[in-house]
Amino acid sequence: MSEAEPEPRTGAETEAPPPTGVLTELGQLGRAAKQLFGAQLELLSAEMGLARSALSWMLLAGLAATVAGVGLGLTLLALVGVLLAKWFASWAWALVALAVLQLLFMLAAILFFRRCMHWMSLPATRSEWGAMIRDTRARARRRVEREDAA
Repeated sequence: MSEAEPEPRTGAETEAPPPTGVLTELGQLGRAAKQLFGAQLELLSAEMGLARSALSWMLLAGLAATVAGVGLGLTLLALVGVLLAKWFASWAWALVALAVLQLLFMLAAILFFRRCMHWMSLPATRSEWGAMIRDTRARARRRVEREDAA
């Protein structure tokens, strides 16, 4: 044979036996765990990105719903104003009637809010509120303790 051509090898020489042993298997287990946790970290990162995006879109949708609600309220108020103007045959009286209606609605809302605040200040309500808060804290502590134990 010439020096440029390598000698033909037998099958036993070309195939090295796969390394076996505990250290090799532990190395494979470590690489697999690293890949698993890397994939979990990528998934968590993607989910957090989606959550941030969803929060932004939710705020935008809430703003759009608020704008649409205000627009609908103004449209209905204008419609009532037109109907009152036709009924009274005067725009001035229609606007006065609308102002009185809005004033009554606002006073009713204020009185209802004050009544709700009064209900919250009653002794029974205070004790129920405190019990609910204590129960929620206790459940949260138990959940944390269970997760720490597991």
